[in-house]
Amino acid sequence: MTFFAPFTIPFIIGTIFLFAAVATKFVLWLVRLPRVDKRLIRHNLFTWHTLAAVWEVVRESLLHVRIFKVNPVLGFMHASLAFGWFLLIVVGWIETVAYLGAQWVPLQGHVFFKYFMPINGITHHEPLFEQLMDALLLVVLTGVALAWMKRLRSRFMGMRRTTKHILFDRVALSALWFIFPARLIAESLTAALYGGEGFLTGSLGHALAETVPHDLLVMFYEPSWWVYSSLLGIFFVAMPFSRYMHILAEIPLIFLRHWKLHPTAERKSYDRFEVEACSRCGICIDPCQLQSELGINDVQSVYFLRDRRYNMLNLKVANNCLMCGRCEAKCPVGINLNTLRLNSRAKRRNIPYEGRYKYLRGLDRSSGEGRVGYFAGCMTSLTPATQHSMEQIFKAVGEDVWFADRDGGVCCGRPLMLTGETDAARKMVAYNTDLFRRHNITTLVTSCPICLRVFREHYRLDGIEVLHHSEYIDRLITEGRLSVAADARRYTYHDPCELGRGCGIYDAPRRVIAAVGEVVEPKHSRRDALCCGSSLANTVIDDSQQLRLGERMTAELEATGCDTIVTSCPLCMKAINRAARCSVEDISEVVAKNILRS
Repeated sequence: MTFFAPFTIPFIIGTIFLFAAVATKFVLWLVRLPRVDKRLIRHNLFTWHTLAAVWEVVRESLLHVRIFKVNPVLGFMHASLAFGWFLLIVVGWIETVAYLGAQWVPLQGHVFFKYFMPINGITHHEPLFEQLMDALLLVVLTGVALAWMKRLRSRFMGMRRTTKHILFDRVALSALWFIFPARLIAESLTAALYGGEGFLTGSLGHALAETVPHDLLVMFYEPSWWVYSSLLGIFFVAMPFSRYMHILAEIPLIFLRHWKLHPTAERKSYDRFEVEACSRCGICIDPCQLQSELGINDVQSVYFLRDRRYNMLNLKVANNCLMCGRCEAKCPVGINLNTLRLNSRAKRRNIPYEGRYKYLRGLDRSSGEGRVGYFAGCMTSLTPATQHSMEQIFKAVGEDVWFADRDGGVCCGRPLMLTGETDAARKMVAYNTDLFRRHNITTLVTSCPICLRVFREHYRLDGIEVLHHSEYIDRLITEGRLSVAADARRYTYHDPCELGRGCGIYDAPRRVIAAVGEVVEPKHSRRDALCCGSSLANTVIDDSQQLRLGERMTAELEATGCDTIVTSCPLCMKAINRAARCSVEDISEVVAKNILRS
């Protein structure tokens, strides 16, 4: 049987190029992985983690479940294109076997089977496959129509803005948009000339046969297949250099995650899988408060990843980010956006210089003794009411406490990490770790979510439990060690970015507040909470812009009709105080005022 025609050449060339380009990328990235990552792959390869990865590939790379949860219409668009095209390939392969039996057929024979049927003398049509293939083609065409609508009127898709694309994106996008309409035309012309039973291509073919002169149908028949093949070839060639590389990059990324690989503060080849797995769907744009409140439209994560991928990342894009995690919480691919930001900044800003750390030698301003250590943190030192309230709580429960920095100390290091000064941050981490070990504490309590996150993620404190002060207070109340009186006040709670999205702590603060009064939730809360705007991570926006972000967030909190706004982050507290008309208190202050004395 014959399964070659000149028009298949663009498809064949594009397929070979795509395979070679993608294989080269993946091999290079995997070979360059650190040894520890390669050991993780070997250790987890033949385990249930691999099966879990397979299921996630089906769920996310094909069905796009996460996108459905964020935006159902957008989820359907992605699923209809991805899963619909996948089923067209699979069912088309089965169709070929049904007609020809288990004989070898080259790839182009499967893809262009409708063309090769009459050439090989196949005149009968299997209605089941004809109808099924047409149904799948219709699903994909529906996805294409929604993609056109998204580009023309994004608000129809529930999005304020869509992504700005570069040249390769536009080429690949244009090709993809017309691949399936071209297939519809080519298969309909085939049905018009040689017959067909499909409800879509067959009906359209019969209509063409009745209305268009036969000579004209013959004239356009071969060119229609050339157009279809050429569009596939163009898409395949552009794909490795465009946003559509995510279709292939997301699959190994899912497996690597299940095998326990993750990005770090230092760059490594694993990052390439994450960067190129970004589909540039634009979901991360709307949650960004820099865009919605300040009108800054060119620094969002989608543009950060794009610029980093093509080695055109500049300081403006790298540094102009609150790193609040709102975009990361919405990302359907689950890319570790903040970590990638960190190691991008480290490459540009890190300045190792040993002379800067001489002041650390022999420095120890801690006081008190106890198995519980309290690390207030730099920002908490600027909100003394929080420290004073914590001292009242410690005293009320009879806790012996070692105060790490009551009289001054060394920063936890995370602010330096956020700005890319990873070397300086490591020095501080080493100093504090040694300090905690020397004083033999078993529990470390901090009032700063920034400190909490760095203690948990970057310090090696095995044997030392690290708690935020809201968790610690919640434990005291739950265990009956601390009794508080309930009042009639209405409290609304603001979830700090680093505590909520950063550390996943949402319930403990609410339980504490509920013990003393009524909790009313703002419009955006928990994982969707707004950033206060005073993030230490952003070194670009000015004070007035920070204030605007804080005013917007505070207005939403006050709209609940609360008596008091409660937060559990000293930085957020200062930001809210700048804009609030009602009282603002740290969660420790609320508790300290309501302690029942025995």
